[in-house]
Amino acid sequence: MGKKYTNADWTDAKKRCRLNQADIQMAKELGMTPKSLTKNIPSKNQQWKAPVKQWVRDLYEEKFGTMIDNNHNNKNKPKKSTEPFDIESDDLPF
Repeated sequence: MGKKYTNADWTDAKKRCRLNQADIQMAKELGMTPKSLTKNIPSKNQQWKAPVKQWVRDLYEEKFGTMIDNNHNNKNKPKKSTEPFDIESDDLPF
């Protein structure tokens, strides 16, 4: 049977690979382990290799077709309105 990875293992991989919680969730759903994530960190002579964050996102999007949003960062940001302003030319100051 495979090794059970603890939260400390995932936290270490998250820190070393510069991932957020959504990226960790995607990696888990893809069946990756903390060891597989840290093994794929590109070294200086592997400039052709994508960063682990981008690699996980690309694989997840290829397999599932969607991305997991990192919602906890969007709580304090105001939502932008997509509707155009309805301003008449008489109301413009110039």
